[in-house]
Amino acid sequence: MADGTQTPGDATRQAPAEKPEAAFREAVIDLGALTANVAHLRELVGTEHVMAVVKANAYGHGAVECARAALAGGADWLGVADLTEAVQLRDAGIEAPLLAWLHDPDADFAPAIEAGVDIGVSSIAQLDAVADARRALVAAGRLHGQALVQLKLETGLSRNGISEPEWAATFARARALEKSGDIVVRGIFSHVSNASPDDDAAAIDTYTRGLGVAAAAGLEPELRHLAASAAALSLPDARFNLVRLGIGIYGLSPFAGRSSADLGLRPVMTLRGRVAAVRRVQGGTGVSYDYTYRTSSETTLALVPLGYAEGIPRHASGRASVSIAGGTFRIAGRVAMDQFVVDVGDHDVQVGDEVVLFGDPATGVPSADDWAEAAGTINYEIVTRIGARVRRTYVGRR
Repeated sequence: MADGTQTPGDATRQAPAEKPEAAFREAVIDLGALTANVAHLRELVGTEHVMAVVKANAYGHGAVECARAALAGGADWLGVADLTEAVQLRDAGIEAPLLAWLHDPDADFAPAIEAGVDIGVSSIAQLDAVADARRALVAAGRLHGQALVQLKLETGLSRNGISEPEWAATFARARALEKSGDIVVRGIFSHVSNASPDDDAAAIDTYTRGLGVAAAAGLEPELRHLAASAAALSLPDARFNLVRLGIGIYGLSPFAGRSSADLGLRPVMTLRGRVAAVRRVQGGTGVSYDYTYRTSSETTLALVPLGYAEGIPRHASGRASVSIAGGTFRIAGRVAMDQFVVDVGDHDVQVGDEVVLFGDPATGVPSADDWAEAAGTINYEIVTRIGARVRRTYVGRR
């Protein structure tokens, strides 16, 4: 029999006005929700500047569309990891200030410099590479200003960033390059670990100390930022004059014990598809690879055409649930590359019915958090991993 409860959606909540007909595999992205989330978060944090982080294709939601929606909500900066991501936004006509911070050791900084992208710098070697690229552009007549950089400090995550013993030399080099007209140090930034209040307080102290050393070297950065979504919401001392908002703008909570609704956010992505096949089977029927699930009695099996090629976590096999025809049903057996099966019991499910894997739980469907719990991961991964075969459909544009 079906392993789950049959729960109709909340009829009091208004559905998106532009909801399209369900596709075979589809992520419906509510840009109106994203714009509203940014506006709400900006009001909560109250900083002078807000950076909307749209790296990794906007956490799987679509970078260009989400960048525009975030700017409409009041973000005045955009953030990405890679230079390629930054240049793609520029190529799409997005002119907002933009920071990229994680680079190949042999990165060519010239396209980003030419496009007016701020380059996150974590070493003297990177500073010199940026300056060299800028000089080459000037010599070729392709640039008449400085390269824009933001220095990243290592404050406890043990990732990229300038370590404290290297601060003095790196800041001195940055100041020399400012004086020579090669660069402008527009910001100094870092990240907290969210490991514990004491660890985050130590990171804030380290970062603040770094700002002091930079000032002593003659650097006067316009931007100072340490906090991503979690710290922006929970650590006022970490806000400085810019916060980087990532998972929160997509309507998902960065906290284990607080939901999106608790934070006043609306999930932006609804992942859905259509039932591809329905089969009536007898008790004892094995389902999917390895027969980790066998039906307990006569029942109906529905085939959902999304699998781990779409980013559906195999670890959620037998644990995650989906919504079909007003009911909620658990996955039966293994998630395969292209598909999985749910046991719907005697529920009336037909080929072509909409299947919602996750969306806004206020509508009665499973959430990305539910899927994260089922797969032993975090909501960030659930949405970011959704693959290219899933069509993105955008609704709620303003």
